[in-house]
Amino acid sequence: MRADGETTLARVGAAVRELGAGALDLLLPRHCVACDRALDAGDRGTVCGRCWARLERLPEPCCARCGHPRRRRPSVLTSEPSCAWCRLLPTYVRAVRSVCWVGGAGSGGPIVHALKYGGWESVADGMAERMARVPWPADVLAERDVVLPVPLAAARERERGFNQSVLLARALGARWGVAVAGDVLARGRATRTQTRLTPDERLANVRGAFRATDGAPARVRGRHVVLVDDVVTTCATLNACAAALFACGARIVSYATFGRARSDADRS
Repeated sequence: MRADGETTLARVGAAVRELGAGALDLLLPRHCVACDRALDAGDRGTVCGRCWARLERLPEPCCARCGHPRRRRPSVLTSEPSCAWCRLLPTYVRAVRSVCWVGGAGSGGPIVHALKYGGWESVADGMAERMARVPWPADVLAERDVVLPVPLAAARERERGFNQSVLLARALGARWGVAVAGDVLARGRATRTQTRLTPDERLANVRGAFRATDGAPARVRGRHVVLVDDVVTTCATLNACAAALFACGARIVSYATFGRARSDADRS
């Protein structure tokens, strides 16, 4: 009898909560943080299903190493030199993967903007969910054993209230079942925002900006490290982080980002 009463109370409680949520949505409808449209009843989180569907995924075929789209499939009869984007990468960087383009008609840019500048930390989980689905070379899947976020300047993190790369790394590491280490890299000096800089200015801006912490060698020596950031443009920031990791003993490094910026060649 008591069990039946508890079941009835639980059902009544669930119905009341559902009714309360419906009334709240009616009075204060939830809106997508990326497009500002009203969220549908079935939408989870703070980004609507339409925006997730409107991501401009990086197309196939792509380079097996850097993941950047190729204009044509490599011929099986001729050897093809590494793509231009691969030339941005140091020899100890194994692979780079991104979910979508940012900038342009797709929703990748507004989603990243909602996280970084809108303060919507919950967006990071949906971004990491899609990052976790991106295919990687078999050796990366077998070897990756630590995930590291790109560190943010202390002043910028205080202003923003969080480091978006840390949020992404934690959510991605949990889905991969890979350990996350947030205390391996540090910013040795503040840098300007990279958004409006030329490729050469980006390189100069982050050169020597990152250093490994005292405990870093024990955490990364001989290991395959995956660096996580929200967007990659010219790889300048990620390459600077990778150089600091390689110098303290990391065997190989890969990069995982949600977005990738188009180069002039990609736009044409």
